[in-house]
Amino acid sequence: MENNRQNEHENSYVAMAEKQIGKGQKGQEGEPMKEYNINGTLIIGVDNGYGNTKSAHTVMRTSVEAGGSAPTFSKDYLEYEGRYYILSEGHKSFVADKVLDDDTYILTLASIAKELKLRGRNEARIHLSVGLPLKWVKAQRESFRQYMLRNRYVDFRYRDERFCVEIADCTVMPQCYAAVAENLKDFKGINLLADIGNGTMNLMYLNNGRAAENKSWTEKMGVNQCAIRIKNAVRDETGTEMPDDVVEDYLRTGITDAGEPYASIMERTAKEYVREIFNKLKDYEYNDRLMQLHFMGGGAKIVEKAGTYDPERTHFIHDICATAKGYEYYCYMALRNKLKQGRNGR
Repeated sequence: MENNRQNEHENSYVAMAEKQIGKGQKGQEGEPMKEYNINGTLIIGVDNGYGNTKSAHTVMRTSVEAGGSAPTFSKDYLEYEGRYYILSEGHKSFVADKVLDDDTYILTLASIAKELKLRGRNEARIHLSVGLPLKWVKAQRESFRQYMLRNRYVDFRYRDERFCVEIADCTVMPQCYAAVAENLKDFKGINLLADIGNGTMNLMYLNNGRAAENKSWTEKMGVNQCAIRIKNAVRDETGTEMPDDVVEDYLRTGITDAGEPYASIMERTAKEYVREIFNKLKDYEYNDRLMQLHFMGGGAKIVEKAGTYDPERTHFIHDICATAKGYEYYCYMALRNKLKQGRNGR
C-alpha cells in the first residue's frame, strides 16, 4: 500500500513522464526528451527540496532511512557502500545546511539513476547541476559542491539495478532564477518571482529579464509551515490527528475529499497562510499595479486555490520539475560559453 501511495505521489506531479519517455526518449505530451551534453558529458540537474527531490523528469519524496540489510517490503531503495537506504517513505526535517548528513547525497544518486534509466543506460559520465536558496548560495556554494563531488566514481544499486557513474564536476546555482532562465526574454517590465518550496520561499525581482542580486531574498515560509498549521488547527478544534497524506494531497491540489469540519478547517488555515505570503511580498515592495507576479514550486497550487489576486497580473508555473530543468539549461549555457571563450583564447 505504501508503494502505491508513493507511485500516486510521483505520477500526480510529473504526469506519468517516466512512462511517456521510456525507451523512445519521449517527454511530457510526447515531445522529444531534452538532453544537454558537453563533450560527451551528460548534464543532470537535481533540485534537492525539503519536501521532494526532483530531476528534470522525475520526483520523489525527500526521505531517507538507512539500514544494514535490504528492506523486506519496499522496492524503492538504494544500496551504496554496504548500506541500504529506503527512500520516499516520509519527509526530511528542515536543515539550513544540506551537507550535515548523507541524505541529500543519497537522494541525488537515486535521481541520477532514475534519469539514466529513462535513457536505457546504467553508466555515464555526468556533470551534476544543483542549487541552493538564493541568499545561501554565496556562503554554501563551495561546501555543497564538494559534498556532491566526494567521490568521482560511484558504484551503487538502485531498485536492485547496478549503476556506475563518473561525476566529473558539479555546478551550484541559485534556485528560483534557474526555473525561468530559459525564458528570460519573455519577462518584460518588472516581474517578481516567488518560488515556494516545502521549506523556504525564494523571492527575486527581474527588470526586463535581468536579475538584481540586491533584490532577492529567502524566507522560511515554505508549504510545510502551512501543513503544520493545518494539523495543529485540526487537532485543537476536533482532537483528531490529521494524516500527513491528507494534508499533503490538499496542499498539492487545492482540493480534498475529507468531510466536515476538516475540509473547512483546512481551507480557512490555507487562506490565512496565503494572506501571510502576500503580506510578506508587500514587505519587499510588491505592488500588483506596477509589476507581474509569478508563483512556482510546490506551493504555487495552494496559492492559486486559496489566494486573492489579479488573475491578469498573477501567473503560476506548476511544473514541479521546472527548477531541475532550469539547472540543466543554465549549466549547459555557462559551460558552452566557457568553451567558446577558451577557443577564442580569452
